Formats: sequence, C-alpha cells, structure tokens
Amino acid sequence: MSDSPTFWAVVPAAGVGKRMQSDRPKQYLPLAGKTVIEHTLGRLVDSGCFAKVAVAISQEDPYWPELDVSSNPFVITAPGGKERADSVLSALNSLGDTASENDWVLVHDAARPCLTVADIHAQIAALGHDEVGGILALSSHDTLKQVDALNIERTIDRSTVWRALTPQMFRYGMLKHALTETQGNPAVTDEASALEIQGFTPKIVEGRPDNIKITRPEDLALAEFYLEQQT
Repeated sequence: MSDSPTFWAVVPAAGVGKRMQSDRPKQYLPLAGKTVIEHTLGRLVDSGCFAKVAVAISQEDPYWPELDVSSNPFVITAPGGKERADSVLSALNSLGDTASENDWVLVHDAARPCLTVADIHAQIAALGHDEVGGILALSSHDTLKQVDALNIERTIDRSTVWRALTPQMFRYGMLKHALTETQGNPAVTDEASALEIQGFTPKIVEGRPDNIKITRPEDLALAEFYLEQQT
C-alpha cells in the first residue's frame, strides 16, 4: 500500500431536487451571491486536499456550462446516472486513468454548501490510516420513533443512531468494487451502505451540525445564515 495515496473528491450532481418546487435543480439555486454548487465545489477546491474534483452532471443539464467553475482546471465532469450510486460510479470511472486502487475518494453532496475545510481536514486525519474509511455524521439529540402508518411502534435508543453526512471517504478500488457489485440495489442510499453490504464496517467521524443538505425551500435561508456565520 502506498505511503502517500492521492485524494480525490466526487460530487454527484445529476439530481433534479423535486422537493424544492423550483424551476431548476437545487444545486443551481442562488445562495449568497453564487449557486449552491459553486459554494460546494469552492469548499472542496479551497481545501487544498484534492488532485481533482469529479462532478457527475446530467447530459441534458443546461446550467452547468454557464458556471465559471465548470472550466476550473481542478474540476472534471462525468455523465450523471439515474440514481446517486450510478453518478458516483460514473465519476469514479472518469478517474480510472489516474487514480490508484489505494487512493482515497471523498464523496460529497452537491447540495451541502456549508461543509467546512476544517471538517475535511479532520476527516482525512481521522481516517487516513484506516483499512476501510468512513463518513462524517452527527449523533441524534431527538427522541426517535419507529412508525408504521403513522402509528408509533416503539422508541429507538438514540445513542445507537447517527445521521449520515458527507463527505464519505473510502479507498478508490474498494468503493468502485462495492458500487459495481451493488448496482440496482435499493438498499444503497449512500456510499457507506454499499460497503456495509459487502461486509465492511465504516467508521464515524463527528461532523459539524451546520453541514446541512438543502432539500426544501426553507433550507436556503438556513444555509445562507450558516455561510455568513462561517466567514
């Protein structure tokens, strides 16, 4: 195993964001003077950690070519897929000529523009010598209920439950193999779940609560507030 693996970032950005009730995908909505995805990619590029950032874009996407970041020399594009896992695998394939099996890949949501450079560095420091890798996550502070048809079945022990964030950091070869082997499996909702199905045990690195994912219209105002607080 190489003593100095290269680090790559992957951003799946082919989603349409139906819950945003907008005329365009959520990654292209305006946020604090830029689009959401420009903030996201800026954090990754500015971290100084990555050789390249591979972004998976829908082939019918008219917005991406209009952004200056699309011609950034540190950013490369790959065809987006139907599902998140398909887009991540496509981005990994786009790195195939330069990435090595033991390199690290950090997969980050396009709609998480408030990721801090400090969290990227902390994750790399915590997992850089791990055999598998892991994810940023937050412990749950709320009481959690298991529900069926809006009826509470039981209360879940919240000490055992964490909210998955991104980036999710795994070896290039291991992640590519896991996503290839689990293609089409509805249980694969993030990169960690693909590794789990393969029998691996990813680690948890505690992240910041302001690393929110923009999903609904009200999230934009919260993200703008967090961006202001971070500067």
